Amino acid sequence: MDVDADVDAVADELYGLVPARFTEVRDERAAKARKDGQAQAARAIAGLRRPTRAAFASNLLVRRRPKEVAAFLELGAALRRAHRSLDGTQLKDLSHQRHVVVAALARTARQLAEEEGQAVSESVAHEVEQTLHAALADPDAAEQWSSGRLATALTPPVGFTGLPATAPVRPQPAVTRTEAPPKPKPTPQPSRAAEQRRARHEQARRKAEETGAEATAREAELREAERGQRDHEQALAEADARVAELERQLRGARTGRTEARRALAEATGRVRDAARAAGAARHNADAAADRLAELPGAQE
Repeated sequence: MDVDADVDAVADELYGLVPARFTEVRDERAAKARKDGQAQAARAIAGLRRPTRAAFASNLLVRRRPKEVAAFLELGAALRRAHRSLDGTQLKDLSHQRHVVVAALARTARQLAEEEGQAVSESVAHEVEQTLHAALADPDAAEQWSSGRLATALTPPVGFTGLPATAPVRPQPAVTRTEAPPKPKPTPQPSRAAEQRRARHEQARRKAEETGAEATAREAELREAERGQRDHEQALAEADARVAELERQLRGARTGRTEARRALAEATGRVRDAARAAGAARHNADAAADRLAELPGAQE
C-alpha cells in the first residue's frame, strides 16, 4: 500500500475545504487511517495544519484557475532568467507585467474566497499578494504555491532567488614536494563600466520594487475606497427607500385626514339637522299635549 499516495489524496481533499471544516475532516481521516492499521499515514494526516484565510484563498486560486496559474509560473521563470542575464529592457517590461498580474490574481483569489463565504480583509488580501510575489521570485515558493496545499502565506525574499552563485572553484592540482605550487593568477577585476552597469541595474531593480510596492498600496487604497463607496451607495438607496415609504404613508395619512374632516363635517350637519328636527318634534308634541289638556272632559 502506498502510504504517501494516501496522504497526498487526503491532503488534496483537505486543502480544498473551507478552513472551518478542515480540522473536523482531518481528524476523521486520521482516525480512519489508524483504524485501517496505517499508523504512519495517520500521523502524517494528523500533522497537516489548518490553512489561514490567505493560504485558503491562494489554494483556491491554484485549484480554480489552472490556466492563469500556468501563465503566472512562466512569468516567474522569465523574470528569474531576466535577472540572471541582467537584461534591463526585459526586466522593465516583465516587472510592469508582474505587478499587473499579481494585482489581478489577488483580486480573483479574493473573489473566489468570498464566493465560498470566506471574508477577505485588506490584511489577508495583502498576504495573498505577498504569496504571489514569493512564487514569482523563488522557484521553491512557486512549487509550494502551485501545489494548492499552503497552510500559511508565503513571504517574498529580497530580490530573486534561484539565481546561480559565483562560479565554482576548480580544484587545484596536487602539489608534490619537489614542485613549487603554481603562483595564482591575478583575478581579473571587473571593469568600471561593468560596475556602473551593475550599480544602475541594482538601482533600477530597487526602484522597480519600490514603485511596485507603492502601486500595490495605492491599489489597496482604491479597493478600500470603492468598497466604502458601495457601502454608502447602499445606505443612500436604503434611505431613499425609507423616505419614499414615509412619503407614501404621509400622503395616505393626509388623504385620510381630509376624508375624516369631510365625514366629520357631514356628521356635524346631520347632528345639527337631527337636533333641529328633534326640537321641532318636541315643540309640536308639547303643543299637542297642551291642546289636549284644554279640551272639555280632559280632566274626567
